[in-house]
Amino acid sequence: MSNHTFSKRVWLAAPVLAGLGLLAPQLSQTVMAQETVKIGMILPMTGPSSSTGRQQEAAAKLFIQQNGATVAGKKIELIVKDDTGAPDVTKRLAQELIVNDKVSVLLGFGLTPLALSVAPLATQAKVPQIVTAAATAMITEQSPFIVRTSFTLPQASVPMAEWSLKNNIKKVVTLVTDYGPGLDAEKWFSDTITKGGGTVVENLRVPLRNPDFAPFLQRVKDASPDAVFVFVPSGFGAAFMKQFVERGFDKAGIKLIATGDVTDDDLLQEIGDPALGVVNTHHYSASHNSPENKAFVEAFRKANNNMRPNFMAVGAYDGMQLIYKALDKTKGNTDGEALIAAMKGMSWTSVRGPVSIDPDTRDIVQNIYVRKVEKVGTELYNQEFATIEAVKDPFKAAKK
Repeated sequence: MSNHTFSKRVWLAAPVLAGLGLLAPQLSQTVMAQETVKIGMILPMTGPSSSTGRQQEAAAKLFIQQNGATVAGKKIELIVKDDTGAPDVTKRLAQELIVNDKVSVLLGFGLTPLALSVAPLATQAKVPQIVTAAATAMITEQSPFIVRTSFTLPQASVPMAEWSLKNNIKKVVTLVTDYGPGLDAEKWFSDTITKGGGTVVENLRVPLRNPDFAPFLQRVKDASPDAVFVFVPSGFGAAFMKQFVERGFDKAGIKLIATGDVTDDDLLQEIGDPALGVVNTHHYSASHNSPENKAFVEAFRKANNNMRPNFMAVGAYDGMQLIYKALDKTKGNTDGEALIAAMKGMSWTSVRGPVSIDPDTRDIVQNIYVRKVEKVGTELYNQEFATIEAVKDPFKAAKK
């Protein structure tokens, strides 16, 4: 007998049992105990952002493997869907997951347009939407049911500008991918470095679809800045670095500084030696020195044919952590408003370091690390050498 049929029969029998005043409480508990909490995970599993999907699915499945498929008496079922990186597909899949599959939580969203396409549905259906990848600052403002476990670009960009000013980098060109996160990175880096006495010579924006960095890099070279500050989405770093080296930047004396998306752990070996020496700021490195992270990296590699986890994997791993903690706190209650209330202010020790969910903005509060790409044995890693603790999203902090 299916759970649905069983639930229907109990519902039909309930008035009789209630009248007898006997077995209704036990049967109600039985129904609750058999309920399954479905989590709909929507990711770009194919297309240019497929590395995001691959990393996030692997991390979510690892979390369930390590922590069990039951929480607060409820069975956890993860349903993964490929949106191919297209917002209309993301929206359709979210609708199907909410209406047909009756999911209690939506999870994933590899790019900002994908997350934004679902925000109205999350509000209407009162289903929590956990953003584990997309990083434009304003995303959480689009629905009271959105919570983020990834990061925001202002969180990473402001520390990069501050480090640059302290290290005599005053004349800069910014080069970003032309969509939400890139515009955030450009604005917050530019504003911070300008306020500190530096100069932004030019702001360059590269199309998100089918990007060709070469003409933009030539304009950087012509401007002769101290450094070029770069943001590209996860998965695009190898293509950028290839063209960067082909243009001879490493010999022109123009430093490359970036957010950690450019030197993505998943692609760093593929990028190779051209990445050596690149200073960047981000919230996670596979070489982060903590017992929690060492255990995570080892387990992730073992479960995924030696694949190295990146910051996208950690966003999904912590997304699952947040869901489990919220369900535990609500004692298995899957009401959307109850889950969101439980998530606000939640804190834990992540593999990236201490994190919490800002109760006012529903964004993650976390350490940001200044890193330099170095060779460790035969492999390249983002080696952390400075920490900015408990960074809130500057975009929302500035609005207060």
